[in-house]
Amino acid sequence: MFSFMDDNKFGNIIQEAIRELPDEFRQKIDNVVIVITETPTEDQMKMFAVRGEKRLLLGLYQGTPQTKRRNYGVGPTLPDKITIFKIPLLQISNSFDNAVENIKETVIHEIAHHFGMTDKDIHKAKSKSS
Repeated sequence: MFSFMDDNKFGNIIQEAIRELPDEFRQKIDNVVIVITETPTEDQMKMFAVRGEKRLLLGLYQGTPQTKRRNYGVGPTLPDKITIFKIPLLQISNSFDNAVENIKETVIHEIAHHFGMTDKDIHKAKSKSS
């Protein structure tokens, strides 16, 4: 278990993951905010459990995927939210480099949800790129 990384470094890795996205995706990220928190809240865990998930929660996308968006209506709309959970990510990591890999993979996974991909779609796309 890799147990410590300061918040600035953790945030920089998230920003690096976004910068490394292909331009075609990075430029289309719309109305979404990425936040870091230590651990999931009880409500976030309940939301995850309702979907039938039984694994460790590393990140969570909350919002309307781009594929399901219509007109947002009048005035500004609250952004979709991607939450990245620091402690679980560090708990599954066995080194700094492994933590970087896990953080980036989680960010990309949650951004894929923003674009309307399901976990099954993400797994299939990941298998094709390996």
